[in-house]
Amino acid sequence: MNNEFGYLDIILLAMIAGFIILRLRNILGRKTGHQGKVPVNFSDKKFEQFKKETNFTEKKQPVEFDKDQKKQFLKGAEIAYETIINSFAKGDVNSLKPLLTKEMNDNFQSAIKDRRSKNLKSELTFIGIKSSAIEKFEKTTEALFFSVKFVSEIISCKKDKDNNIIEGDPNKIKTVIDRWKFTRKKTSMSPNWYLTEIKSS
Repeated sequence: MNNEFGYLDIILLAMIAGFIILRLRNILGRKTGHQGKVPVNFSDKKFEQFKKETNFTEKKQPVEFDKDQKKQFLKGAEIAYETIINSFAKGDVNSLKPLLTKEMNDNFQSAIKDRRSKNLKSELTFIGIKSSAIEKFEKTTEALFFSVKFVSEIISCKKDKDNNIIEGDPNKIKTVIDRWKFTRKKTSMSPNWYLTEIKSS
């Protein structure tokens, strides 16, 4: 009887072992159809965010701007506006160049040369900026753009070589409305913006 029970125990253990092996084989060896796919709880979106957070070579200049950053930009734009207007009136090309794109700098240089060739003199008194506001923000694959509306007060006139007034009034304050567009390349590490377009009203 003991031998019979011994044989039965061995047979039962073998059957149990075989059953476990078959179960493991079915579970571990079976293809689920998800091999090579991103796990459900780690989406493409999260992976892209992870790449952005760990890309230490990425440029740090922002491509989106909060309220405080826009306010800071506007202050700089007002300084640039006043500097450019005064420098152009004086014919100060050295002060203009760092504030303009190459195309705009060429335009300003050409206008100054033309004025000098005709022996004209530009006189300007900058009273101040009454208001300024960002009207539009744009971005392309390469650059960022801010369009700004300036309302300022100036006194200006042009005189010929004999000091005769040919344009403007040296005794009258004039309200001027300008719309200027500033740009900066996305890849630039510099915080500087450059005047790229002027529209006057």
